[in-house]
Amino acid sequence: MELAIHGKQMDVGDALRTHVTTKLEEINSKYFNRAIDITVTFAPEGHAFIKTHVSLRVGKDILVTAQSIEPDAYTSFDVTAEKIAKQLRRYKRRLRDHHERMEQTPETEMIKATAYVLATQELSGKTEEEEDDIPHGEDPVIVAEQPMQIQRMSVSDAVMRMDLSGNSAILFRNPRNNHLNMIYRRADGNIGWVEPEELASAAE
Repeated sequence: MELAIHGKQMDVGDALRTHVTTKLEEINSKYFNRAIDITVTFAPEGHAFIKTHVSLRVGKDILVTAQSIEPDAYTSFDVTAEKIAKQLRRYKRRLRDHHERMEQTPETEMIKATAYVLATQELSGKTEEEEDDIPHGEDPVIVAEQPMQIQRMSVSDAVMRMDLSGNSAILFRNPRNNHLNMIYRRADGNIGWVEPEELASAAE
């Protein structure tokens, strides 16, 4: 297990590092003992609070994330760690089954794709004078991109992954019909599921 502990605009002392390491090793050994990497980031929030973000990768395809804002770093981390443990506890059996299925899935059944982060010109912080070669006005600007894989999984597995990762949407390939599907978190708190209809030509 690789553990990275960072502080943004603050120092992370040896005592806090030891506390974080011990706690996360306990969580990892209790639930799976197979975490590949964990990243912990501390950052000041406002004038009197500390924000902690923890990202834990279980196996090679499940990312669990959580964060908390508390008056001190120790409390902030402990609350965040408990959120991580609660998610792992909730999904332990499903995660194990999911990994067994994924380990039996050939790499060719995953679609390689690229994920982009888009921002309006205002959010990107660039002006027309500074960047004449990018779209102007309300056109979005690409501010980040990273490789990703669109995986083959059931709808229930996709919901689990979305809950664990904290993302608001997931694109996946449904093994029932081999179509690309999407689930997303609706404004009312429910989960939306988008499944393409069969093409008329294919039905004939």
